[in-house]
Amino acid sequence: MASVDRPVPEPPAVAVVTVATTVDSAEAAHALARDAVESRTAACAQVLGPVTSVYRWRGEVETAREWQVLFKTTAAGYPALAARLAAGHPYDTPEIIATPVVHGSADYLAWVAAEVAP
Repeated sequence: MASVDRPVPEPPAVAVVTVATTVDSAEAAHALARDAVESRTAACAQVLGPVTSVYRWRGEVETAREWQVLFKTTAAGYPALAARLAAGHPYDTPEIIATPVVHGSADYLAWVAAEVAP
């Protein structure tokens, strides 16, 4: 099969990241999501769940029902968002992980950048 040359999309003009965390209730998830958007540390947040998480904690394998929150912010906005999440999170060791957005709709990424306070 012959290869086809395809244009490679340009990387985003502003570095955007998605940030994920999980909590033990829908109420906690919605509170974190609302706080992040109101404080302009995230442009938006999606609450997903419940999900089933399996993990090792204090030497035991645990299974728990959790809600995941997925935030969209800028790379520059990540430290402020992470600090807010850590301060308001109900867990001793919260999951707060960021994944770079490599490609995306230019209009959407520009909207994220405009919504996140510098």
